[in-house]
Amino acid sequence: MIGILIISHGNLGDSLIHCANHVMGKKTQHLSHLSITIQDDPDIVMPKALELVSQLDCGNGVLVLSDICGATPCNIASRLVSPGKVECLAGANLPMLVRALTYRNEPLSVAGEKALIGGREGVMRIYSGLHNAV
Repeated sequence: MIGILIISHGNLGDSLIHCANHVMGKKTQHLSHLSITIQDDPDIVMPKALELVSQLDCGNGVLVLSDICGATPCNIASRLVSPGKVECLAGANLPMLVRALTYRNEPLSVAGEKALIGGREGVMRIYSGLHNAV
């Protein structure tokens, strides 16, 4: 099972985890978040991020999700990347997280790709009825 770490602004990670647990119908294991505030210095937060990755890794790697590419949480996440051990996706959303949880028993690369696809496919325009989604 891969571990999943969400690094995001404010309470977004906690909220995503809460919602994912609701959708999945259970409290998920090896899933955590690191909240970043405007006062946080990335160099000071980095040891905590490394500690969380270590705690979440059951031997199959960790998928790190961040909210906005180029922002401080993503910059911290990018420093954690280690091919085959820690992968990072930006643009975290609930469909991405649910897909990652669904495929977390697959290899890290597969789970990461499925999460990326889930995140993209979860964004759509809704018209007058759900059956008309494009």
